[in-house]
Amino acid sequence: MKNAYDAVVVGAGPNGLSAAIALARKGYSVCLLEANETAGGGARSAALTLPGYIHDTCSAIHPLAAGSPFISRLPLAQYGLEFINPPAALAHPFDDGSAAMLYRSLDTTAKSLGSDGIPYKRLIGPMVEPWSDLASDLLAPLGLPRHPLRMARFGFYGFRSAQSLAGAMFKEERTRALFGGLAAHSFLPLHRLATSAFALVLGTLAHAVGWPMIKGGAQRLSDALAKYFQELGGELITGYRVKRLRELPATRVLLFDLTPRQLLEIAGQELPQVFRRKLQSFRYGPAAYKMDWALSGPVPWKAKECLEAATVHVGGSLSEIAAAELAPWQGKCSDKPFLILSQPSLFDRERAPNGKQTLWGYCHIPNSSDFEMTERIEQQIERFAPGFRELILARNVLSPAKLEAQNANLVGGDINGGVQDLGQLFTRPTLRLYSTPLKWMYLCSSSTPPGGGVHGMCGYHAAQRAIRQLQSSGGQQLQHFDTQA
Repeated sequence: MKNAYDAVVVGAGPNGLSAAIALARKGYSVCLLEANETAGGGARSAALTLPGYIHDTCSAIHPLAAGSPFISRLPLAQYGLEFINPPAALAHPFDDGSAAMLYRSLDTTAKSLGSDGIPYKRLIGPMVEPWSDLASDLLAPLGLPRHPLRMARFGFYGFRSAQSLAGAMFKEERTRALFGGLAAHSFLPLHRLATSAFALVLGTLAHAVGWPMIKGGAQRLSDALAKYFQELGGELITGYRVKRLRELPATRVLLFDLTPRQLLEIAGQELPQVFRRKLQSFRYGPAAYKMDWALSGPVPWKAKECLEAATVHVGGSLSEIAAAELAPWQGKCSDKPFLILSQPSLFDRERAPNGKQTLWGYCHIPNSSDFEMTERIEQQIERFAPGFRELILARNVLSPAKLEAQNANLVGGDINGGVQDLGQLFTRPTLRLYSTPLKWMYLCSSSTPPGGGVHGMCGYHAAQRAIRQLQSSGGQQLQHFDTQA
């Protein structure tokens, strides 16, 4: 580590990497510090069960990376990044052995939805072709949109609750459940306003770019970002956990890919009291209870179509999903949790030994809960795939506490960087968004707009503010931390 840089970024998750790349591309000297031994944050892979089985430790399916206005335009293929799009983006099985399917083709999906095909196409279709235009507005801080008419149409539908819009648009329970499962990625109760926005984004992405996985595991995405950053001249230092400002080199601007809690721990004494109180009031959401399995063969779904998709939503009807997603907000763990599963080794032979399979999945429980969900999760899978338990060779459980232990940004197991409801979506973590009262200090984590997901846009937008500061006269002054408390 040198004595001084133009910019220092703390935290090498997708947002920290994106911020560092954006700064380095402008010719600034950048030091990127990461507490763990590898870069990646929520986009990492590891052998969590048995030798030869590669599991994604947090994120597994990456439509937002493939559709990101920033990451998708980087030359990451040159550094080993390869997306794999399975035949279907999503499968949603039901008790009768059928499944609702989300395909890359909008027409194929509409045909599979029966009488709901036409309303589905009317709802999602107008957003698919102009996704890149929509993305530049949706994955950005609140402001005057570049494409106001398209954003107005999105807002008209997206502002509604998922339960309300699904009930109004679709007649068949299978389509309503499919839509509800998409909305459940928000971690919010499905009767809340704006939960439809999450379903609309994910549904549109399925047709615009697909729901791809990373060949070889999510770590390959982080490795490609890190290699590109280093080729730009950036310096990446791993295994360096920052606990105080005095542990940092001098810099003109400082960016934190951390949530408000970690920012307060590291720099709280330098921040004004009013701003500290605002950060302390930032709300964290429900936790993920994550499991990984090494299997002796494919999951024996009753609905064989599920083997066409890397992602499977397990939860039954819309009413069941809604009840499961409401439970964590009531301090409860659902008896029949809604599960988001990924079966990547069906399409990527690098993930498991020949003939074997991996399965990745999680459900939502109260933040910091220590409730044991393994039995309920496996029972729910068995409901739609009888004989599943007989295939289990090994399992790994990541409770909320374990998730936070391996990544401090996952506070209480919250993988979204804080609640993403209307009160904390556009003004996260405060009205200052990426900025702080200190002109040289910025926040670039998923606790800033547009929130959770592997898209890098929180880091990109924070970097743009830091770049403007560097270009101003005030940005020429070095901040020295070696004398700070």
